[in-house]
Amino acid sequence: MGARAEVHAHDLVIVGGGLTGLRAALQACRAGVATAVVSKVHPLRSHSVAAQGGINAALGNAPGYEEDTPEAHAFDTVKGSDYLADQDAVAVMCREAPAAVIELEHMGVVFSRTEEGTIAQRPFGGAGFPRTCYAADRTGHTILHTLYEQLMAADVAFYEEFFVTSLVTDGGRCTGCTALSVPPGEVHAFPAKAVLLATGGFGRLYSRSTNALINTGDGAALALRAGAMLKDMEFVQFHPTSLAGTNILITEGARGEGGILLNREGERFMARYAPHSLDLAPRDVVARAIETEVAEGRGFPGGYVHLDLTALGAGKIMARLPGIRQIALDFAGIDPVAEPLPVQPAQHYSMGGIAVDDGGRTGVPGLYAAGECACVSVHGANRLGGNSLLETVVFGRRAADGIIDAVNARARPDPGPAVEAAAADERRVAALLGREGEEKVPALLRDLKETMYRSFGIFREEQKMQDGLSTLTALRKHAAGASVGDRGRRFNQALVNLLELEDLLLVGETVARGALMRRESRGSHTRTDFPKRDDERYLRHTMAGLADGKVVISYAPVTIGTFEPQERVY
Repeated sequence: MGARAEVHAHDLVIVGGGLTGLRAALQACRAGVATAVVSKVHPLRSHSVAAQGGINAALGNAPGYEEDTPEAHAFDTVKGSDYLADQDAVAVMCREAPAAVIELEHMGVVFSRTEEGTIAQRPFGGAGFPRTCYAADRTGHTILHTLYEQLMAADVAFYEEFFVTSLVTDGGRCTGCTALSVPPGEVHAFPAKAVLLATGGFGRLYSRSTNALINTGDGAALALRAGAMLKDMEFVQFHPTSLAGTNILITEGARGEGGILLNREGERFMARYAPHSLDLAPRDVVARAIETEVAEGRGFPGGYVHLDLTALGAGKIMARLPGIRQIALDFAGIDPVAEPLPVQPAQHYSMGGIAVDDGGRTGVPGLYAAGECACVSVHGANRLGGNSLLETVVFGRRAADGIIDAVNARARPDPGPAVEAAAADERRVAALLGREGEEKVPALLRDLKETMYRSFGIFREEQKMQDGLSTLTALRKHAAGASVGDRGRRFNQALVNLLELEDLLLVGETVARGALMRRESRGSHTRTDFPKRDDERYLRHTMAGLADGKVVISYAPVTIGTFEPQERVY
């Protein structure tokens, strides 16, 4: 493997082929920017395809709720965030939401419809209005396919099954990246004027997760190593309803359509935790309620409660939730038309990520990020359902708009640094394949995920987290000597898993250190030893950076706007 790396020069390299990456690519190529999408999988296998319930926009299409506004959407979002979201960023997202959804409709997204023919909207947790637009329960799938169809007619280069191994910097500026082409097992160089990270979340840090296997925090780890900061990493969302056992997502839309949660005693227990919103309280509230019911002996053996959809009737389930019914039949052998579903909380979303402004700019010139891997801070401590798809299209487009202006004013960088970085990564890959260590990646991954779930799950406490952090430190040492077993180059998934493990361990440490230092309970971060929210000390963002290879925590102010912090009541 001594040959010079293959070089692919572009104006813009987008890492990630999900909704954020594709929306940004569409914007950039329409502006004439030579754009490439580098993706670990085929874009249509991105995790965005798993988004079920819908996308929020204050269209006011639901009968009786015509007075919905972007301002009401912003208030619900800020309240849901437990007042940790930056309100200027929230205002941008909610203001641009109606146009973003109508744009998707005009591209060809087949939204479900009202009897009058307008885009239908359903209730979601923590929202004061039914404002979640949907395509049955396959909304992400539908939007992703539509954007990909649009890009088939555009001049965009796709590099599929490429795992990005490093970001290239020259004089403090990001000038491209390197990536392992998995089929042949060779490292390629991608010099570029700008790089946009759109790699999704890090859900596979946890043993119970609704995320695809590809969600391993690669973008956050790349950015951190390149000198960017991560923000609010301790805020990890647990979705209340994943199918018990497999942890496949059961959309919040199921409760929005009228599904109710029942404990082993047949009690609608949410009346105890959220007397006004009941089953449609925000996700952090419902997840804690289910976990409490199980811990106090009112769950079913195996650690789950029931989601009962039977009152909806076969017609509504078949029309609004066909995917959920099929998942239940295929993976649990249960028909929700006739029987309740066993559900339990599972990690679902990463509120924290690469610190960016509302144009996707990181602290490293030339490096941008958007979507779940980024933290523009519209979700704060807890994301409302329906806002993640909205974030992808709004901030994917906005990041591209900023990049278009930036790259048009610059010449393409010297490819030399990217070529040198590819050569260095090539040597690193060869060294990894040549390791003789007895430590195996699957066992280390399992220990990591179980540690994170046990020590940094829904309920957190000082000693458990200290123990968890010690385990993470030990796992990093073990991983430094782990061998992959398969020494071949072609389609070496074991090698990719080792690279992913290194990323997950780094990201996991930022979650752990941020959680340990935040001695309060806010949104998804619930400490049993500090059960109250503490605005005086912790109404601020947690920032994580690297110094001499170590994770260092600092803080940054939260932007407060119209909505003064108050106690959340649902």
